[in-house]
Amino acid sequence: MSEQSSSHDGKHFVVQKGKCQCNQGDQFPQHKVTTHQKHFWNDDAGSADYLAVTEDDLQFNPPGPSFGKCKLKPSSGGYLPCSYAPAGKWQKTYDKVMVMGKKAVTEVSELQCTVGGKITIKDHGQRGEVSKQNVKNADPKTVRHMNPLVDVNDFKETVFESEIDAY
Repeated sequence: MSEQSSSHDGKHFVVQKGKCQCNQGDQFPQHKVTTHQKHFWNDDAGSADYLAVTEDDLQFNPPGPSFGKCKLKPSSGGYLPCSYAPAGKWQKTYDKVMVMGKKAVTEVSELQCTVGGKITIKDHGQRGEVSKQNVKNADPKTVRHMNPLVDVNDFKETVFESEIDAY
């Protein structure tokens, strides 16, 4: 029996340093995790930047007007500042991963604002890093095809030498 696919497949979990966008605003604030200080995505050091964002984390940094000028609030001089007011929790959250009993927010999650804007994830905040194992497992032909200027064998030699030097 195969598991059903999900809109979250292949998507990243969102961390505090990730950014959001409102389809009615012009600024992109970072998340502010307020529901916990314990769970981090891909950060062994426990940096607050990597705190896991949950369905109940509804605040942003900088605080209001978090999303800048709101297109739904025209004025004679342009637009009035955002008056962000979340309509409940984050939606389209990943219910198979819980953080302190709350659903995790991923790149596909959305949050509705009562003023009328829809808030989505602009940047999940995580960054990939190449590990020694990635270098060891890299296929030289594939790497050369993707980037002809890189000789992965040079990197492999450097990785092996640094391991030898560490002993």
